[in-house]
Amino acid sequence: MTQELLRDSRFYAFQLQIDRELFAGARAKRCRHCGDVLHSAAFHRKPRGGPASLGEDQDTRFSLCCDREGCRKRETPPSVRFLGRKVYLAAVVVLVSAMRHGATPGRMKKLRELLGVSRRTVERWRLWWREAFARSGFWRVAAAAFMPPVDTDLLPTSLLERFSGDEQARVIGLMRFLGPITGGLGIEHVR
Repeated sequence: MTQELLRDSRFYAFQLQIDRELFAGARAKRCRHCGDVLHSAAFHRKPRGGPASLGEDQDTRFSLCCDREGCRKRETPPSVRFLGRKVYLAAVVVLVSAMRHGATPGRMKKLRELLGVSRRTVERWRLWWREAFARSGFWRVAAAAFMPPVDTDLLPTSLLERFSGDEQARVIGLMRFLGPITGGLGIEHVR
């Protein structure tokens, strides 16, 4: 199922729609620093791991910039497509990191063919979940919402399992949950 989801352009179109809604909600607010109007300041990314059929609009990271001269602070709303500065699409990072039995040689061969991802990258993602993410201020606060506690040794699988629905719904639920760390002010807490 995971492979089909990662190759399904409708899944990425749905994520783009969600990101547009998150952007519209953020744009309706005022600058948190000076209270002035926010304008679009989207920028181009070159995300890896998606199907070749994705359009250029999938490469846009929605962002905002304050209108007031002297302030001009950037606001980057949450995203379900991007996970901070990671080069690969968020769904790829989550689902590949969540492989139950690790990066076996057979799995890595398929992942290299499907996504162009190396074993080193996969291991780095898994380490990020279990160390940087698990120790982050965001997770220390957010983890309290789960009962019984989420097993940090099994992140992100143990967290993904806490969301209901099919695989797509669980990934979207997890990405919405991670929204505060996908850009903007929250990301400093999870490096």
